[in-house]
Amino acid sequence: MTEERNGYSGHYSHKAPLYDQCKNYMFHHVTATTSDGNTFDGIIEGVDQDRVSMLVGEDVMEQEGDSGFNERQFYGGYGFPRQRFRRFRRQFFPLAALTALSLFPYYYPYPYYPYPYPYYPYY
Repeated sequence: MTEERNGYSGHYSHKAPLYDQCKNYMFHHVTATTSDGNTFDGIIEGVDQDRVSMLVGEDVMEQEGDSGFNERQFYGGYGFPRQRFRRFRRQFFPLAALTALSLFPYYYPYPYYPYPYPYYPYY
């Protein structure tokens, strides 16, 4: 009876808003925070009643010394830095462990030409 007065209606009621938010952000790049304070970004692939399936990215760098001809004394190759790759792996997270979920911010650059579009020719 005291649980009903405190607004606790069911066992999974605290996960309902986060479940709906995960459903809305399905197939979007999001930033998630867990209850232990870890923050990561990934793409939500699927949502269950008790877990979230995400594609989490990890950085992969070219290994130095993979081949004998790559032993150089300067940074990278031919004046360029080493190549950076990003690999996505599927991971499952319990819905109860997620505390915050937000869309991953993508910043759009300013236009290169300061005048409005379309460009009118000079006569």
